Amino acid sequence: MNDDQEPSTAYVVVINHEEQYSIWQAGRSIPMGWKSVGIDGSKSACLDYIEKTWTDIRPLSLRRKMEQVERRAIAA
Repeated sequence: MNDDQEPSTAYVVVINHEEQYSIWQAGRSIPMGWKSVGIDGSKSACLDYIEKTWTDIRPLSLRRKMEQVERRAIAA
């Protein structure tokens, strides 16, 4: 039986420094570089939260760089 078929398996939503989201099985140590966002529940509930929240999947560093480029283009 895989995780999709185990409704009793709990997960937590985690985020890294680049504001990329993932899920991690509850009760397991969260890997270095990731932290909980305070949302937990079934796999589908956690994935639904990520789908609604993570609307721009570009890493934070890329979003910032692109904003700089856009500001320079407007100023030029």
